[in-house]
Amino acid sequence: MLIPLGVLVALASGIAFWAAAQGGQFDDLEAHGRSALADDDAR
Repeated sequence: MLIPLGVLVALASGIAFWAAAQGGQFDDLEAHGRSALADDDAR
């Protein structure tokens, strides 16, 4: 029972990672970090 469940979880994780990689999720990992540090609130 646990082995088929483990295989399904591994397969679902692989598909989710592949979909994220194909969708551009990992293209620019530093842009959001730089934008959070940039203080561009002109009030």
